[in-house]
Amino acid sequence: MTRSSRATGLRERLENGDTALGVADDTYSPALVELYGELGLDFVWIDFVWIDFEHAGPSPWDANTMEGLLRASELTDTELLVRLPVTEPALVRKTLDAGVRNVFLSHVDTVDEVRRIVRAAHFRYDGEAGDRGLAIPRASRWGLEDDYVTSEDDEIVIGVTIESPRAVENIESILDVSNLGFVFIGPFDLPVALGHPGELDHPEVQETIETIRSASVDRGVPVGGLGFDMDDVNEKARNGYQLLNIGTTTVAIQTIIRECLDEYDDG
Repeated sequence: MTRSSRATGLRERLENGDTALGVADDTYSPALVELYGELGLDFVWIDFVWIDFEHAGPSPWDANTMEGLLRASELTDTELLVRLPVTEPALVRKTLDAGVRNVFLSHVDTVDEVRRIVRAAHFRYDGEAGDRGLAIPRASRWGLEDDYVTSEDDEIVIGVTIESPRAVENIESILDVSNLGFVFIGPFDLPVALGHPGELDHPEVQETIETIRSASVDRGVPVGGLGFDMDDVNEKARNGYQLLNIGTTTVAIQTIIRECLDEYDDG
């Protein structure tokens, strides 16, 4: 049995230097993940659906929830980008074994921490043995995949969020980690860590974001971020961002409902 080419989409786009657009689904609904996939095929190109297990939602250890979201994404050839709340190798391995291909971690600070996570995601890593456990999980189609070990190492994407002064200080060495798929700039937590909570336009915040962006682009490591409107998305894409979130489910619903209520004529 050979794995579908679906699983390689996001990694291929990043490696080709293309920009991938995604939506963050903060309802954790398989039905909406499936809908986003249909929209991506018919009307608008949505390359991935971001599932955030850091700030809300069910436990990332809940395999049933994870598998339900995965089945919805696989039905429509859409990929999940799953953010995990802790830099725990065992959780990374479990998430990949469920069939997730794209994972990124919150609150990393050091190069050793990043290297440990990336190594945990691979059977072979940087010319040596990796720390991925070999079993017959869902990711291998329960042992039916012919080339499971090779395809896993070739297809997964492991990214990290840069959202602390310590991580920024270590950005050059973090970017040197082999097989690091991308870095994601945390635009809300970073201002908090810098002592400017909620001040996204503060000069120190903007300078720090530019330090991360420019270092990543110079090293050829894909950089990701949030798009606050489509003008911002387009500007960031022009400035080298390759992974951009263009919105969330709940914000989209709020916008639509408010527009409807504003246009309602009760006279």
